[in-house]
Amino acid sequence: MTAENNGKDSSATPTLRPSLKNRHIQLIALGGAIGTGLFYGSSESIMLAGPSVLLAYFAGGLAIFMIVRALSEMSVEDPKAGAFSYYATRYWSKRAGFVSGWNYWFNYVLVSMVELSVVGSFVNYWFPAIPQWVSAAVFLVAITVLNLLGVAKFGEFEFWFALIKIVAVVAMILGGLAVLLMHLPTASGIPASFSNWFSLKGGFLPHGLMTHASGSHSGGQWTGLLMALCVVMFSFGGTELIGITAGETADPRHTIPKATNGVIWRILVFYIAALGIIMAVVPWNTIDGTSSPFVQIFDSVGVHAAAGILNFVCLTAVMSVYNSGLYANSRMLYSLSRQGNAPKYLGKLNRNGVPIAGVLTSATVTALAVVVVFLWPQFAFNYLMSIATIAGMINWAIIMITEHHFRRCVAAGKGPGALAGKTGRKALDQLQFTLPFASVTPWAVLAFLAAVVVLMCFSPGYVVAVIVGPIWIAALLAAYQVLVRRRRDSEDVSV
Repeated sequence: MTAENNGKDSSATPTLRPSLKNRHIQLIALGGAIGTGLFYGSSESIMLAGPSVLLAYFAGGLAIFMIVRALSEMSVEDPKAGAFSYYATRYWSKRAGFVSGWNYWFNYVLVSMVELSVVGSFVNYWFPAIPQWVSAAVFLVAITVLNLLGVAKFGEFEFWFALIKIVAVVAMILGGLAVLLMHLPTASGIPASFSNWFSLKGGFLPHGLMTHASGSHSGGQWTGLLMALCVVMFSFGGTELIGITAGETADPRHTIPKATNGVIWRILVFYIAALGIIMAVVPWNTIDGTSSPFVQIFDSVGVHAAAGILNFVCLTAVMSVYNSGLYANSRMLYSLSRQGNAPKYLGKLNRNGVPIAGVLTSATVTALAVVVVFLWPQFAFNYLMSIATIAGMINWAIIMITEHHFRRCVAAGKGPGALAGKTGRKALDQLQFTLPFASVTPWAVLAFLAAVVVLMCFSPGYVVAVIVGPIWIAALLAAYQVLVRRRRDSEDVSV
């Protein structure tokens, strides 16, 4: 029985269950682009580029949209758990599948590590006496148990987690619009207006495309529109979760395209519109990172409990990231196991159709990583997070290259399902959900990602990732060679 069966017969072999409904996928996709990176990280990008950061979010958002479209093109035709690794293995090579799968798994372990390590700070806002490690442990256990209950439970909780974040952003947008339309006074004393994008010192592009601000408040760092791209791109991490859910979606051919096409307007609304309104109400040059710009705009409309509200929203955002990360990682280990790229025990499912070994293994490794953060925070954030940073770029690059190989296989008559046996343009024309301008888009996106990596070399916060990146890739390739050698030795022994 395959993973696409419904698995309702309890007497049969357990399978993954396509229990995620349309509303689950829509909110998972929507919530994936909204997190603490928007609520707090947007301050950094605004400080780097001023109002022109809106162009950075548009350019980065367009690239992310194309990455998700490429992934969804494959997911609609061949919905599988552990999408990235499975597609790379089948349509590119086993080596690519190994690197893709383990890179993504380790990336989400490290992202989850950071989220769990800071969850205590949000809890301490209300309960300062609770040790931060206790908060991390409680949330880790609670979310792990939730994931063991079944994919439907995961989808339901993620639905509500996402809804809370969405309501918070929409409330901020409406509040800001009220200030603008009703000409309400602001805390800064500067009248709220979209003209503030252009009239404040430096105008729309205050730091140019790229400026070395020697001796200024930036401490000699590079600033400007291009430098903001580094921050912007990593705020979009998590949008690719749509591909992971395809294997457990009730109607992927309908749901995945709908959720994917919504990515671009989500970026327009939740990033560009939200930050545009913030900078119209709160002068961009007063945003210094000491508090969230979302708190500042709520303060401007007289909601002085804004800090507490945002603290609650960020707490749910952290829970959402770990919930999604544990779900994605368990499916990735399950897929790697099925490919022979991970131990067989990781392919075991419980009666709820959940990769129980994958969930427990991922949770255990994440717990160990959180311990590392508490014991050696400088090491964790300087080096482990550098791997997570560059791993996201590697993952996106692999998706684009795999899509190119996918199309070559389809054109050669080696496509999935009904495409098998059909060749050339006739086969490609039957793809239900295609990547726009597929002959050039993958290379354009790869060039864009390469440019971002070059820009990272000019940022003290990201340069370590550029150094660690090649070492990380080499380590994954070496691990694959060890696996291949063990397979050969095992086959020789069996013969």
